[in-house]
Amino acid sequence: MIYIGSHLSSAGGFMAMGKHAKKLGANTFAFFTRNPRGGAAKEIDPADAMAFMKFHKEEGMGPLVAHAPYTMNLCSAKEDVRAFGKEMLSDDLKRMEYTPGNYYNFHPGSATGQDTDVAILQIADALNDCMFEGMHTTVLLETMAGKGSEIGGNFKELSSIINHIELKNRIGVCFDTCHVWDGGYDIVNHLDEVLDEFDKTIGLDRLYAVHINDSKNPCDSHKDRHEKIGEGYLGTKALEAIVTHPVFQGKPFILETPNEDEGYAKEIALIKQWL
Repeated sequence: MIYIGSHLSSAGGFMAMGKHAKKLGANTFAFFTRNPRGGAAKEIDPADAMAFMKFHKEEGMGPLVAHAPYTMNLCSAKEDVRAFGKEMLSDDLKRMEYTPGNYYNFHPGSATGQDTDVAILQIADALNDCMFEGMHTTVLLETMAGKGSEIGGNFKELSSIINHIELKNRIGVCFDTCHVWDGGYDIVNHLDEVLDEFDKTIGLDRLYAVHINDSKNPCDSHKDRHEKIGEGYLGTKALEAIVTHPVFQGKPFILETPNEDEGYAKEIALIKQWL
């Protein structure tokens, strides 16, 4: 079995998201820790967080996959941008302690003209400065499509970041099906081979969560444009093979397809039929 859900608005707080998820037929969900374009985060109500964690346990929900804002770039060539990203990262990881035992996912960043090795060290240094002993959140590096100067467009770059992380027990990877496909990994025709490469490069024990999306573009396009399930180049058969693959069992799957509630509910129901 897997856990399945979608991105939800965090405007109403945790309990509102939990009830929204159940209404869609979901047993997990993702949310932005603050406006996806950055800025100040809404203050957390401790009572709301506590009530939600009780609801989460009673409903048998899987781990949540919180998402950092897109503006968080820990490897920008601009020092002020890196500093801004690090401030958000530090604040987010402290806030995640209100909902312990969940995941914090982020895009590693864009090197913006810098050497890849420099960018990787900058990302790792920021994580090492912000992660802390006793934290209850696992930080996930997202697999990227490799557009422009994105870091994380291949498994080796993610492995390099992980190798520099001090709290090895609190770092992992979120496997985005659209990004991996667009990045050049043929998960339609060679899923097992791709997973073998992931295992040899990073380790399947580091694979904690999945963003399940179809793609508007062919393999190796480096475009990163998500499509609804079964309506893109990945297709229903390949996505079903991922959902039912032994490697992915027990993990939270998050839909980031171009949908509103009705579409998400239909895709959640469809994916449940595959299990």
